[in-house]
Amino acid sequence: MKRVWPPSSFLGRLQPATREELLRQGTPMTYPPNRALLQQGDESRHVLLLTGGVVKVVASAECGYEMLLAVRIAGDLVGEMAAFEERPRSGTVIACGDVTARIIQMRTLETFLSRHPDAMRAILHMLCARLRWANRRRIDFQAYDSLTRLARVLAELCQAYAQPAPDGDGRRCDLGVTLTQRELASLAGLKLNTAEKKLAELTAQGLVERSYRNITICDVPKLFEFARVVADNPY
Repeated sequence: MKRVWPPSSFLGRLQPATREELLRQGTPMTYPPNRALLQQGDESRHVLLLTGGVVKVVASAECGYEMLLAVRIAGDLVGEMAAFEERPRSGTVIACGDVTARIIQMRTLETFLSRHPDAMRAILHMLCARLRWANRRRIDFQAYDSLTRLARVLAELCQAYAQPAPDGDGRRCDLGVTLTQRELASLAGLKLNTAEKKLAELTAQGLVERSYRNITICDVPKLFEFARVVADNPY
């Protein structure tokens, strides 16, 4: 039985034959939890095709401030910006748990894309979706208060990664990625103490439940309504 890749992921956007050929490219690798797969500032020119697990993309400013930029899952491509631009890596990619991936050199990827127009379109769609997500965050910083901004981040993470909760009725789901409150604060552009307070408010309103490094969305439609998020996948 063939694996089903998330529709929003790079592999999920490909035609079956193209996807199977891509999964034969490069070198398979396995990474333990907390290992850096790619390092900010590095000048390597390969990409990573994630085939299992979850990674976080973080970036550090010159002053030492570190920010979580994105979460990527199996089926996603990471490291493409530096590879295409021939510039140093703009962020560090860290394994959240056990991760499997294929290391694909840029020349191999370029040859593959030239032979598969659907893969080239998928790359463009992926990059556009990531730019759209980044633009939404910039707008959110000015357009919404801190509570709404945190709710919008949770709603969009839910759309992209959430899994139905085993004890739910279809309205509950587990966020699907393990994030600390500091990382959530980073995604929403909030200070840690502000994020903690606003997450407590969302909990008090019955929109989310919290356990150790895990968040359950109690009522997905209600969260979307509260966050003013339409039901389309931002990725």
